[in-house]
Amino acid sequence: MQNRVKDFLRDRQLTVYQFIKDTGIAPTTGYKLANDPKHLPSIRVLETLCQHYGVTPNDLIEMVER
Repeated sequence: MQNRVKDFLRDRQLTVYQFIKDTGIAPTTGYKLANDPKHLPSIRVLETLCQHYGVTPNDLIEMVER
């Protein structure tokens, strides 16, 4: 699995700073999610992101073949 946060932010024209500010997640977590596709969010963070943006986990993470 990998996260799709970088694409998500680009598609919504959000900066990482705005993403962190909007959702209240820790800055370290926000920057890791935006810059490292292999960094997966915790369930709590994933729930926060989905609720805030009205999306599903499939919009933020995806399965990839090895």
